[in-house]
Amino acid sequence: MDSQKEITIYDIAKKVKLSASTVSRALQDHPAINKKTKKKIFDVAEQMGYRSNLFARNLRQQRTMTIGVMVQELNSAFMTSLLSGVEKVANEAGYGVVIIDSLDDVEKEAANARNLFNRRIDGVITWLSSGAKNLDHFNVFVDKSIPVVLIDSLHQQSGITSVGIDNRACGHMAAKHLIEQGCRRIAHITSNLKTPVNALRYKGFRDALAENKIAFNERMVVVAPVTEEDSIEAAKKIMQMKPLPDGVFINNDFTAAVCIRTFLENKVKVPQDIAVVGFNNDPIGTFIRPSLTTINYPGKEMGAAAARTLINQLNGVGTIEQASNLTLRTELVVRQSSVKKR
Repeated sequence: MDSQKEITIYDIAKKVKLSASTVSRALQDHPAINKKTKKKIFDVAEQMGYRSNLFARNLRQQRTMTIGVMVQELNSAFMTSLLSGVEKVANEAGYGVVIIDSLDDVEKEAANARNLFNRRIDGVITWLSSGAKNLDHFNVFVDKSIPVVLIDSLHQQSGITSVGIDNRACGHMAAKHLIEQGCRRIAHITSNLKTPVNALRYKGFRDALAENKIAFNERMVVVAPVTEEDSIEAAKKIMQMKPLPDGVFINNDFTAAVCIRTFLENKVKVPQDIAVVGFNNDPIGTFIRPSLTTINYPGKEMGAAAARTLINQLNGVGTIEQASNLTLRTELVVRQSSVKKR
């Protein structure tokens, strides 16, 4: 069967008995065309099955109206929140979003960057893989004045903006709260101390202990990947410490929730025996009992800020050369898991 002929603005112009240029401007919502004429043209275009050729129009404007977003993983509540912030702002500005997962692999990240460049995306928002040593694979964007925005990264390079939080201050905030609750033997569970943001949280945690003259033993640091099995093992390592820690700062809410469950299953009371503070403010923290005290990691706000920054640069509101770092506000969300003093 032959496919139907694609409807053009000339077909619509013939139908409404107006010029093709008038039809074209009306379909682009040009202010020179009155509302009554626009409605007539839109109605006829819809009846005839007209499809606007956005691809051709965007090529003429040297834009694809597409933003590339590259993340480490797609299976976390925080990342879902971040992506929703990006998409809301991008969609409101008329941009589509292409999402790519690097699987926390540097080589895949570099390949993804080349893929996005070849797709002629207008800008990139990226969460770097934990093994990224530099930003070399984004140089092709910088050279072409294509804006790049990093999410919560310590890497700095001219022409690249970073949007994130003060991770060191967050680690300090978590430890200070546990100390204020009377904890003196405070352990720390992290997924990877080689990751710069995790290392900063750990430094802030150690800062708070030092300020309060609380000794710390490196053996009270447990490194555990973010899986249920590894989180259970981390909790068991905490329970095997002698003497038993009376507080623990855990670098993500999923591991914190699994640890609380494991503590309770082994007759270790939370917060009476061990006070627990997590990180991220994921929904799981409100579902478990006792509910989880955590550091709010503003994923949606971070994604929205990154998208706004990128689109502002695309629209000439602040140049790429003026790119700088943006630090978002964070806060401690106090719930039941850490409150020893009432």
